[in-house]
Amino acid sequence: MDNRTPDPADQPPDPGSPAAVALEAIEQHAATLAELNAELDAARAKADEHWDQLLRARAETENLRRRQAAELEKAHKYALDSFVRELLQVHDSLELGVAASLDPGADLAKLREGNELTLKLLGDVMARFGVAPVEPEGLPFNPEFHQAMSVQPRADLAPNTVTAMLQKGYTLNGRLVRPALVMVSGAA
Repeated sequence: MDNRTPDPADQPPDPGSPAAVALEAIEQHAATLAELNAELDAARAKADEHWDQLLRARAETENLRRRQAAELEKAHKYALDSFVRELLQVHDSLELGVAASLDPGADLAKLREGNELTLKLLGDVMARFGVAPVEPEGLPFNPEFHQAMSVQPRADLAPNTVTAMLQKGYTLNGRLVRPALVMVSGAA
């Protein structure tokens, strides 16, 4: 049998007493604190997840940048690869022509024909890659594509008409690479 007297601290306070109100407020604050801690833990977890996603996105962006830089370097390095392959045909043809011209019994007509075929081959290769000649003879002078070397007084042509071409000009896909050197008509 327990002969102890009940301790007033072990007994719940009266519901209306200030101690009961304080105890209830402490319990509510504890519950609110627990909820806030749970929300804080959830927010930290979400922040950690977002941070991880950010780091992964940065790494992927950096990898993509490196990959693109490597591809661009390869593109610059090997941009002329197909052009050079096509140009090798012209080189081979020229070598054959030189070798044939060294033969003491070389036929001049055949050498000329070989040169013409090689020139046609070169023109075809250039055309396949967008290189086009600027041939302005008889056309009005255009300073964007022509460079006047001299003026010829001509009564039969309108002023500023190209009368002769001293050197062909060339464009690459419509952009001027070298202007045509021309003679231009002037007033007679």
